[in-house]
Amino acid sequence: MVRYRRNTVHGAIYFFTLTLRDRRATWLTDYIADLRTVLRAARQQRHFEIIAIAVMPEHLHTVIGLAPDDADYTGIWRVVKAGFTRRLLQHGVPLQRNSRGEYDLWQSRFWEHTIRDERDLQAHVDYIHYNPVKHGLSKRVADWPYSSFHRYVRMGWLPQDWAGGESDCVAGEA
Repeated sequence: MVRYRRNTVHGAIYFFTLTLRDRRATWLTDYIADLRTVLRAARQQRHFEIIAIAVMPEHLHTVIGLAPDDADYTGIWRVVKAGFTRRLLQHGVPLQRNSRGEYDLWQSRFWEHTIRDERDLQAHVDYIHYNPVKHGLSKRVADWPYSSFHRYVRMGWLPQDWAGGESDCVAGEA
């Protein structure tokens, strides 16, 4: 079995992509309230900050900042994945088990990137906010409801018309 080496830095900022095993599923947006509840509980338990997030039907991108004494982001995602899986089971979603007896909702791994500097952070936040447009889920960034973009607008960090339409974005490359 391949042993993955992950960069673990206490208090670092990371970009993540988590994906459902079934890329045709829409459970992340169908059960967005449950995902929000699970993320909120995980934040209270593990004390991390969600800097940016966009949730698509079958995957999510996020940038999180870890607590100064924490480098265990794998534990954070274990809590989130298990919690969301339990919530779907409570709703009666028919999840299959794999050969190890685990529910087959999530891909077993996730993509992680350690943010190197402010420019890298901005590129990844922009990528996250533009991702629903990139995937054809909305024509404009502002039209996708499951994104921290709306918080950025409320805080005055981005204008409502940021990135315009499909052909106006230059920030989609992270």
